[in-house]
Amino acid sequence: MKIDQPAATDARVDERPAVDATTFAAEIAPRDTPVVLRGQVAHWASVRAGKTGHQATARYLASLGDGGRPMEVLIGGPEFGGRFFYRGDNLEGFNFHREKASLGILLSELLRLAELPERERHVLYANAATASEHMPGWAAANPLDLPLGGAAPRLWIGNGSQTATHYDGSTNLACVVAGQRRFTLFPPDQVGNLYIGPLDRTLAGPPASMVDPLAPDLDRYPRYAEALGHAMVADLGPGDALFIPAIWWHHVQAFGTLNVLCNYWWAFDPSVSAFHAFVHAMMAVRDRPAAEKEGWRAWFEHYVFGDDAHAAGDHLPEAARGILGLASPDRTERIRGYLLKSLQRR
Repeated sequence: MKIDQPAATDARVDERPAVDATTFAAEIAPRDTPVVLRGQVAHWASVRAGKTGHQATARYLASLGDGGRPMEVLIGGPEFGGRFFYRGDNLEGFNFHREKASLGILLSELLRLAELPERERHVLYANAATASEHMPGWAAANPLDLPLGGAAPRLWIGNGSQTATHYDGSTNLACVVAGQRRFTLFPPDQVGNLYIGPLDRTLAGPPASMVDPLAPDLDRYPRYAEALGHAMVADLGPGDALFIPAIWWHHVQAFGTLNVLCNYWWAFDPSVSAFHAFVHAMMAVRDRPAAEKEGWRAWFEHYVFGDDAHAAGDHLPEAARGILGLASPDRTERIRGYLLKSLQRR
């Protein structure tokens, strides 16, 4: 798989051929590093249609039906180079706007834009559209026989674009249907070298890096050079899939006049967020005196990060362990109730 554009690094993500469900469960799902699965979804009808051109891709997608719910579409002008990002030195807004559009209108507009010179094209991107809501025939026509914990297929449809370096809180399997995609990935421990933007005012969900991997300003962001030393690149074409463990940072480039990706997110428990716990810790722990912070570090090590953290309540009778019990829906509700009650106090 070759994309005619220089990559940020020569280091490449590991690759292997398509796997079956048993191999995926035993060798892929437990990985803590990304891996490309070449041809994993080459059998999909959507992929076969996509290989014959963007007109055929659009006809195929339209044939799967419109769920009746408009998609949220990100729209940027020709001048912004396809990079969805903040606007202005003070990050006072975004360089794109959002509109609602049906699948049919989105596809028609993408085909219209494909006839224009690249310098005149707006960039459109419908992201994370749940297939069951927006394209109800998708799942039956494009089955994925892998153990993904019931994860729903989500569709990403647009033309040439860049998604800023961000992380997903859930494990991700990203499958290219039409066009080409380049992922530039960084391990979770590079967070301090990626110069993360605002945590509470984000582009589209999770926080994102302020650095443009295609033109990094190392004078302004010098530690990014260290991050590049740990980066890896994966170039994907139609039928290829990329397994991305949770919390791995990734920058995504989409190429072509009609680019389609289908992804699946699945998590330990989608009803809880480690990021929200982190934000609360910033309020409750970060600004305390150094000696207190060291004390709380011991608590976190003992109850959260330590090798024996799951056994921290074993000295108590099982009925008395409360929120120290093993993970379960009942424990989640107990913790949620405890936190809500605590946060409501004045």
